[in-house]
Amino acid sequence: MAHVLKLQHADILSDLAAALAGSIGIAPTSNLDPTRQNPSMFEPIHGSAFDITGKGVANPVATFWTAAEMLAWLGEEAAAVDVMIAVEDVCEHGIVTADLGGAATTLQVTEAVIAEIKKRQSRREV
Repeated sequence: MAHVLKLQHADILSDLAAALAGSIGIAPTSNLDPTRQNPSMFEPIHGSAFDITGKGVANPVATFWTAAEMLAWLGEEAAAVDVMIAVEDVCEHGIVTADLGGAATTLQVTEAVIAEIKKRQSRREV
């Protein structure tokens, strides 16, 4: 049974959970309609982060993780797994932004994740 929280309460709890996990930059969030009669919404917990737009310091992990959740919700399980494994591999190799103790920029992390996804896809095609 799904539990529904008021938006403000859910927002506070999701931010706290993300911070406890290590960074608000890594957590995804979804507002799902379990009946699938209305659109569902997917976004990184940190939202748009306009204060750091264009500085190259935003952690894109939450965006990738959110995309993986959306892909799974849409029935694209294999694609969702590819995205998550790529993100995990990149992080394990230490390619992370400053909020996780790294020195990589938003673009560097993004390019590394995309490269990992492409590697996984090319292995499957062989």
